[in-house]
Amino acid sequence: MNRTPRLVAAATASTLTLALALTGCGRSDEAGTTTERSNGNTESIGDGPATGTVEVWAMGTEGELLPELAEQFEADNPDVTVNVTPVPWESSTEKINTAIATGEVPDVMQVGTTLVSGFVELGGLAPTPEDIDSEAFFPGAWDTTVVDGTSYGVPWYVESRVLYYRKDLAEQEGLEAPKTWADLTDFAAGLQDAGAEHGIALQTRGNSTALMYLPFYWQAGGEILDDAGEFTLDNDAQVKALEYYSSFMRDGLAPPVLVEEEKVQNFIDGDLGSFVSGPWERANLLTTAGDDFADSFGVVPLPADEATGSFIGGSNLGVLADAANPDAAWKFVQFATDPATQVDWFEISNDLPAVQASWDDPALADDEAVAVYQDVLETARSTPAIPTWAEIEHELDLIIEQVIAGDISPEDAAKQMQDAATSIGTGLD
Repeated sequence: MNRTPRLVAAATASTLTLALALTGCGRSDEAGTTTERSNGNTESIGDGPATGTVEVWAMGTEGELLPELAEQFEADNPDVTVNVTPVPWESSTEKINTAIATGEVPDVMQVGTTLVSGFVELGGLAPTPEDIDSEAFFPGAWDTTVVDGTSYGVPWYVESRVLYYRKDLAEQEGLEAPKTWADLTDFAAGLQDAGAEHGIALQTRGNSTALMYLPFYWQAGGEILDDAGEFTLDNDAQVKALEYYSSFMRDGLAPPVLVEEEKVQNFIDGDLGSFVSGPWERANLLTTAGDDFADSFGVVPLPADEATGSFIGGSNLGVLADAANPDAAWKFVQFATDPATQVDWFEISNDLPAVQASWDDPALADDEAVAVYQDVLETARSTPAIPTWAEIEHELDLIIEQVIAGDISPEDAAKQMQDAATSIGTGLD
């Protein structure tokens, strides 16, 4: 089985924030910091095997592959039938909103992590039963299920951001993998000295700019919300992170405008020395350049400043508030997020497990290209689980673009970020 993470594109949190309105993380209440992890309710999953019919909606590639996993659940529960309906990501939000409004819903649904709060606001998701152990999951992944102190779903698979770099170019200049911000600047410059036109590529425009940038803000010690649920975007950490992030483009270490469609080929050709992306990118590289190219690049965690930090995305599984068979639905969710099942799902789909214990399995632990994500995921974070986040993120995208273009200063940008977020609000009042 090829265990190389494959392209999941629109099925991840980073690419769906505006198009679909897919993570809210780094919190378990309305604030931006993580508190005690709990489900927020006392319901339990019933004893005994599952029975009846379980209707499941799953998106993209997951929807196409999930029937194989469902067959295992049916074998363990002979009196249950699982019907999986694949739903295209691009039409999923409209389809789900309509289903919630009419009450004609599935029992279980794949929920992109940034979509949780919106579906909760519509009353569409049932609270997570206390039987689900929140401590079994990566903290950032669990936090994506929590809205206003209550969990609505269970993490299914995860992804995060790391640094891809050309090993051959780094070895040519005697460069070691960067561990600090200063190291990353020197690393990008060294890759240029080795022959790359640009030492690194970072997002400079479009609806994923903020998601590329925010890990740097977290690394600088910044928080999006404080313990009282108030936005905290105008601070020294923001100014520092904006200055650092934009310096790569300003100093010519990164292209002033990143053309995503050219990134992989430029990296393969050696014109690009490094870039930040997720686990799906390995499959893109090997599909384009061939398996032998695996020896030409390495993958390492993003460097730290005041703290380590990366973005966590992926998908959760939720049970609908109007589910016809909620008991069997939660049993299916419990099965799909069991550590052994998570390893099976990884081998079927190459989706990275959200359950920490699964990473001890040789299928993940012995694959260096996959194992690097484990430490990253332990501290990876996401955006707040608030209904207004998509609108706020859009404003942040535009402001960051202006800093990169040199149209506004980091200081003015930080103030504009705070004003925009405060004006929009959290939507939880």
